[in-house]
Amino acid sequence: MAEQTNVYAGLAGYVGRPDQKGSVGVFRRAGGGAWQHVLAHPETFTVNVHPSDPDVVLAGTADGVWRSPDRGATFERADFPDKDKQIWSFLVDSRDPKRIYAGASPVDVYRSDDCGQSWRRLPHPGVKDRATAPFAVRVMRMVQHPRRPDEIYAALEVNGVMRTTDGGETWQDCSADLIRLSELPHLKSKIVSDTFAEGMLDGHAIAISPADPDAVIVALRMGLFRTADRGQSWQDMEMKRFSPVTYGRDVKVSPQDPKTIYAATRRRSTRRSASRRQAATAGSTAARTQARPGVASTRSRCTAPSCRSPCIRATRTKSISARAMTARCSARRMAARLGPRCRCRAR
Repeated sequence: MAEQTNVYAGLAGYVGRPDQKGSVGVFRRAGGGAWQHVLAHPETFTVNVHPSDPDVVLAGTADGVWRSPDRGATFERADFPDKDKQIWSFLVDSRDPKRIYAGASPVDVYRSDDCGQSWRRLPHPGVKDRATAPFAVRVMRMVQHPRRPDEIYAALEVNGVMRTTDGGETWQDCSADLIRLSELPHLKSKIVSDTFAEGMLDGHAIAISPADPDAVIVALRMGLFRTADRGQSWQDMEMKRFSPVTYGRDVKVSPQDPKTIYAATRRRSTRRSASRRQAATAGSTAARTQARPGVASTRSRCTAPSCRSPCIRATRTKSISARAMTARCSARRMAARLGPRCRCRAR
């Protein structure tokens, strides 16, 4: 008989509306059956099924680590040293399946040597906070080097990337070059913090492929970025060449083919950064319309960064209806919202 497959979902209660609260804990769906609420509390940020022992399921919650020894049928709080500590990620050591790391918020890293039953807090990473946000920095994802297992990288939200070469005893900050890149106009983004480097520090996931073990890929708000020198420098992988949506939420290496990497993206928040608002303002003031009954004229200067032509074009439209004028003005407002685009003919 084929082994039953379970699907797990961790919920933290967020529904996007301050006056409403959703469910929390862990839900399990066994086979093709109905969803069961197997852990009713607390808020859960991540669920991890042990790669070599599927009976063991770990839940990272707002109250430390909760553990199930029976495929999620029951959960109990692990022997975890701290109360009210949020756990956002797990990493099972490739050498020893009983050794598991847990990433926390505020930033800390914990380790278990008995398959998640008991935990100890490792020395504090000591990485400087580079942004002030309404939530504490989170260790969103960790990845282990395929050939140097004591070398682990962690993606931080909102604080870039950090690395250890001694199994988590000490950590180094790998974010200096990410901050340098954030000075480029198209990589500036500020939504919830006090710095325009926020988008380049907004780490969500990190991955290393065995096919290229010295290349580390991190998923940030501003896209996917790669380092080949242990985080000293980072290169933009230019997701915009393949997708209009570049907000990096996840990156995974295929377990069947290490040369295949999957990336998950999402649309950016409708709350624009100040740099984008400035670009929108420039676009709206660049095109001014003067109209009188029956005649409309538009005189505009192209301000798109990609346009090198200082052109000025004028158009005249006769017998324009009020409805057409409304549509035209709406189109201009939309163009302003998206930022200036080139309106010049090729020369």
